[in-house]
Amino acid sequence: MARILAITVTCALLAAACAKTDEPGTAPRTGPVRIGVSLPLSGDFSEPGKGIQEGYQLWAETVNEKGGLLGRKVELIFRDDASDPNRVSSDYESLITQDKVNLVFGPFSSRLVIPAAKVAESYNMLFVEPAGAAKEVFEQGFKRLFYAAPAIAGDHYNYLAEYITKLPEGQRPKTAAYASLDDPFAQGTAYGLRDKLAAAGITTVVDEIYPPDTTDFGPIAAKIAAAEPDIVVGGTQFEDSVGLVRALQELKVQPKLAAFSTGPTLPEFPAAVKNAAEHVLSPVGWAPTTDFPGNADLVKRYKAKFGGDAHEDAANGFTVGQVVEAAVNAVKCVEPTRECQDKLADHIRQGTFDTVVGPLSFDEQGRPEQAHMIQQYVGGKVEIVLPAEAKTADIVFPKQAW
Repeated sequence: MARILAITVTCALLAAACAKTDEPGTAPRTGPVRIGVSLPLSGDFSEPGKGIQEGYQLWAETVNEKGGLLGRKVELIFRDDASDPNRVSSDYESLITQDKVNLVFGPFSSRLVIPAAKVAESYNMLFVEPAGAAKEVFEQGFKRLFYAAPAIAGDHYNYLAEYITKLPEGQRPKTAAYASLDDPFAQGTAYGLRDKLAAAGITTVVDEIYPPDTTDFGPIAAKIAAAEPDIVVGGTQFEDSVGLVRALQELKVQPKLAAFSTGPTLPEFPAAVKNAAEHVLSPVGWAPTTDFPGNADLVKRYKAKFGGDAHEDAANGFTVGQVVEAAVNAVKCVEPTRECQDKLADHIRQGTFDTVVGPLSFDEQGRPEQAHMIQQYVGGKVEIVLPAEAKTADIVFPKQAW
């Protein structure tokens, strides 16, 4: 009798262990579909983190008006990781094992996406994310990660690189200065452009990397001023893009072209840099003027819910929801089991999805297979200047003086 009891207990323990590995949650098959998200709602990445949150909220509102996922309302569960890679890991661990969510959506920034995706992968969970574009993200061997945006970081400036390198010899810039936040995504955007321009013979005269807590950009601006480059490129988020532009303006640095990632795509940028936004360029994966599926509704909903104009971070969050929604509706499951999560991942890997940033498809590592547009402030307005088929205005080169 004791032996039988021991075998029964052993089997029960093995079953529990298997359940932890293959079915991390025991989410009910009725009631709301619970989606767990950790975002940097405070700390270094709080500005774009809140934008991503807005996009997730707008998507949930939209899908719930249509009846939810498989007839079940969507419930979003948010955690604030405070821009901390260690905290984001524990957040996803808790969301999966304690909150027993059905699905997880990704955070903002490659620095947070990699540790978060490691947790999701360990529990066999699908991981669609809006802002982890650094090449390192796709070198981890993740099987269920997908970056729901048009291009990875190194390809963000492809259209601009093509434009610059095709300029006539007499007009083509000869030197370039680069300053980048010590962040995989930010560096990826700047260095993707740097490498393409260097291959075309444009000399790098400054190449600076600064830590995330940098507030004084004067020394970097001084190095750039001394080099007198034709092009200034910033691998930036928001606060540092503003700091760099202000410092360059104070020293009267006058490049023929100035480009910064992320910061100029946010509606707060022009006011933050005062009169220095004119002709600044930035890669952008979304524009309010496109007629991609759901885009006009997103713009309208954002205005009604949050006031102001919709922006790229919100669109990227919304896009994550669109991709996952399409996959759930196609495979007809939304459970936190390995079988369901693998079905969802397989469908995404093989499909093409209509989203507010355009059609999206993915390679085997989860990288998107499309390209970013290039925006520029022209006459105080954001215009799409590249590529030619998407432009709303001609690119201005050289830029006006600061």
